[in-house]
Amino acid sequence: MEANTAIETAALEVRGVSKSLDAIHALKEVSASFMPGRIHALVGENGAGKSTLAKVIAGAYRPDAGELYRDGHEVQFNGPRAAIEAGIAMVYQELGLLPFLTVEENLVLGHEPHSRLGFVRTREMRRQCARYLEAVGGRIDPTANVNDLSIAERQLVEIAKALSLRAQVVVMDEPTSSLSLAEVGHLEAVIRRLASDNVSVLLISHDLTEVFSIADDVTVLKDGQVTLSKPIANTEMDEVVRSMVGRDLAHLFPPRPPIPIDAPVVVEVRDLTVPGRANGVSFDLHAGVVTGFIGLIGAGRSDVARAIFGVGQKRTGEVRLDGAPVKLKRPSDAVDLGIAFVPEDRQAEGLVLGLNVARNMSLTQLRRLAKASFVDRRGELDLADEQIKAMNIRAKAKSTVSELSGGNQQKVVLGKWLARGCRVLLLDEPTRGVDIGAKIEIYRLIRELAAQGAAVMLISSELPEILHLADRIVVMSKGRIVWDRENEAGGEADVAEEEQLVRAALGLQASDVEGDADGH
Repeated sequence: MEANTAIETAALEVRGVSKSLDAIHALKEVSASFMPGRIHALVGENGAGKSTLAKVIAGAYRPDAGELYRDGHEVQFNGPRAAIEAGIAMVYQELGLLPFLTVEENLVLGHEPHSRLGFVRTREMRRQCARYLEAVGGRIDPTANVNDLSIAERQLVEIAKALSLRAQVVVMDEPTSSLSLAEVGHLEAVIRRLASDNVSVLLISHDLTEVFSIADDVTVLKDGQVTLSKPIANTEMDEVVRSMVGRDLAHLFPPRPPIPIDAPVVVEVRDLTVPGRANGVSFDLHAGVVTGFIGLIGAGRSDVARAIFGVGQKRTGEVRLDGAPVKLKRPSDAVDLGIAFVPEDRQAEGLVLGLNVARNMSLTQLRRLAKASFVDRRGELDLADEQIKAMNIRAKAKSTVSELSGGNQQKVVLGKWLARGCRVLLLDEPTRGVDIGAKIEIYRLIRELAAQGAAVMLISSELPEILHLADRIVVMSKGRIVWDRENEAGGEADVAEEEQLVRAALGLQASDVEGDADGH
């Protein structure tokens, strides 16, 4: 393969591509080549232009300048359908499936197998769907509605849909961001198999460990420009990080101070049960303490956070705030008590995509901003400008949220709660799909909020985040807490401790750790 690379025509090439969005220069004369049979990683901070470039390639955006070449021939796309017909498939970070159609209907949408009379050949459709679902390792019912699937399952369906298009160029925007370790391993095998079939894979990822594990080449974008483009074998992670953010890996996590000895309990959760999701869960959240929750997808972590926030699930048990029992029948009850929730799916539950940044920021402050039933728009803009500056959001107050990068959208979600000054923060995968630069800012923010006395529940699938940020670690497996202990690793856990946590999350040593489950 390597011997032929120099003379082989690029499956896809972009030359001098520029694109502006909302008066922001998202891409500035970007050039890159993506070869058949190779996995090419595209990395950079949020707002660097990665998703914009992907959308240009996929036909969702038309470039303001520059050209695209497919197999050596210049192409112009007037929409995503034209890109698909040219053999380019896109798997977006924020999934584009139709939620009220079934899995199989989504998979074949637009290329359904028909009989001579024009009827859909249902048996053939299901045979094809089963094959593509098997290829991504998903045990998913093809007749299930997409709306009933988890985020991880939807991601697998999205990838299966790309495979069904038989594309020769597959663009994947953060395909593993919502997957468990086992699912990530399987998906990486799927990606390698695509490359072995001579497919060119363009992989957008914020996980540099993943990039260096799977990619053949890497291109770094910073402020819409290419700052590095090399084969992975010819570079190192520190060089890539410096090209992205201008700093080394050494200062990724902020220092974690000792837990305050007299840290008061703010939230007490006792025997919380969400049928089919969580069973008899009990723990405390202390002022000034970050409590990290880990576990596999489906372990019940998110369900517990949602129950505390009053999201409409049937549940039993008790939640106490400052020692007094509280009734949390709806999210507004939680908000009134100073409880904030950053959901895992920011687009579906954390934002109103059609509104601008200022309107989204003000959603938690409408009572304060309203005067005689009218919202103070000047005050709304001032509030947004304050949070944009504080959180280094690369957007303007009047920018439409749907046009922002994933990381900047996440900062808007966080910003609307910080503006309100909540004292309990429930953070569900707050850095999912966020680049290293934005992660550093969010990590710093979490520690600052804890230092100011906030009680933080941090749910994360990234073990290093928990080990470096959390003062206390809670592990959930199959709806139960199987580990609840102070984090004594000082942010530098050894391999043995990491292995213990992973085994607990897998339920492999539940009997050994359940004795510590209360941990109080």
